[in-house]
Amino acid sequence: MDLPFIGWHGVITIFVYALTILGVTLYLATRGVSRKSLSGFYLAGKGLGPLLLFFTLFATQYSGNTVIGYPASAYRIGFAWWQSVPYMVLVIAGYLLFAPRLYVVSKKYGFVTPSDWFDKRFNSKAVTLVATLLMAYGLLNYLLEQLVAMGQAISGLTAGVIPYIYGVLFLVVIMLVYEWMGGMKAVALADFVNGVVILAGVIGFLFLAWSNFGSLGDATEYLAATAPEKVGVPPLQTSTNWISMYVLVGIGAAVYPHAIQRIYAAESERTLKKSLLRMAWMPFFTTGVVFIIGVIGTQAFPGLDRMQSEQLVGMMAAVIAGKSTFNYWFMMLLFCGVIAAIMSTTDSVILSLSSLLSNDIYGKLIKPEADEAEKVLWGKVVGIILVFLLLVIAWKPPATLVEIFTLKFEVLIQVAPAFLLGLYWKGLSKTGVLLGMLSGAVLAGGMTFSGMKTLWGWHGGVLGLALNIVVSVIFSLLFPDSKEEQERAEEVYSWVVRD
Repeated sequence: MDLPFIGWHGVITIFVYALTILGVTLYLATRGVSRKSLSGFYLAGKGLGPLLLFFTLFATQYSGNTVIGYPASAYRIGFAWWQSVPYMVLVIAGYLLFAPRLYVVSKKYGFVTPSDWFDKRFNSKAVTLVATLLMAYGLLNYLLEQLVAMGQAISGLTAGVIPYIYGVLFLVVIMLVYEWMGGMKAVALADFVNGVVILAGVIGFLFLAWSNFGSLGDATEYLAATAPEKVGVPPLQTSTNWISMYVLVGIGAAVYPHAIQRIYAAESERTLKKSLLRMAWMPFFTTGVVFIIGVIGTQAFPGLDRMQSEQLVGMMAAVIAGKSTFNYWFMMLLFCGVIAAIMSTTDSVILSLSSLLSNDIYGKLIKPEADEAEKVLWGKVVGIILVFLLLVIAWKPPATLVEIFTLKFEVLIQVAPAFLLGLYWKGLSKTGVLLGMLSGAVLAGGMTFSGMKTLWGWHGGVLGLALNIVVSVIFSLLFPDSKEEQERAEEVYSWVVRD
């Protein structure tokens, strides 16, 4: 991003903003936090109120790609990119399909990680292990993406004064410090600050872009005259791809482990529902806003190729910042918004990954007799090691690893039937859900690695999900659980129905 305040001004901005986040979290979020309790550390004692829960859900859902990548997509695609708004709304619909029911069960049985649901509902080590591995893979994928995005953003916004890897190291260390000390409570508080900055940055940027480059109506008239295909009805293949993306993102993002843990962390079911309903409006103030910015950019900077369009936000910000002192400093806020969006996603993923390692890998597979304090410490230490291993990969990623990490939602979404069916249908068996997850993951992975990411507009992950559901239902009917296991499932299911 070619901004007039990059270089040492960018360095100072990153330094001050990151230290502010660290100071606020250490001062406010470390008091009363139990670092020897899984629930206390990873779920803030299951006491997140409406404000913190809303902002941690919001800031986690929107990453740096929302601020930088989405306007570029709108520039290239045109009005067809409006799909980005409803599919973020559908993430909330995805939550509402299972979140209130899952919350009731999680509170009754003291769940800490998503794998606790698999343990309690299916009582199968194989099901829990496969689900945990799929979720861990999705988290590692997401974390690698965020680390690469963080490095690129810092290097670009400081004009290379802070080299790629050193900028990432600085921010990662900041996040690891406040997570080590405050767990979920610190992350939620950091997300609150980051969420406010993200909102202020993108909404303010829209008004400045509108006043400096013309309105949405002006840009639409320009596109109608110069590129009518960008304002016309999209072809059937594109529309089919929209529906596929809605399913993939709407369900896939809702079953991210860090998203599910925020369900567990709510102080009450009423708080959870209230926060989710508020979240349903946020795509219009985030993805909707950056969509308009991207369309306005088509008139401001016509004729950009794909690589140039990726710099659209920076090019628009450079012009705006040069107009006045106020604009200059507001672009500093936008700069913080980009960093905030990346940090708020990254810290949540790191914490969730640590909890999976702590509770599910160490506590259930390696040393079941370990007490909670030992599990928490092990999760922290191994989590840090994994983060730094990913940093090495993010610095100079080998081509083969890049290909491996192209899967994210395609694999992660395969755990969804275990929640969506398992919370509504007591007949779902451990055999059915295990074979369903495996078959769906194999199909989705096979399509992605073969280079065939879509078939007739449908993503491999969605086709895998369809196969997953069919296999889960058929094999649950053919191979039902034993009478004792059905009674166990009935007990869990009764709490959902009772609510």
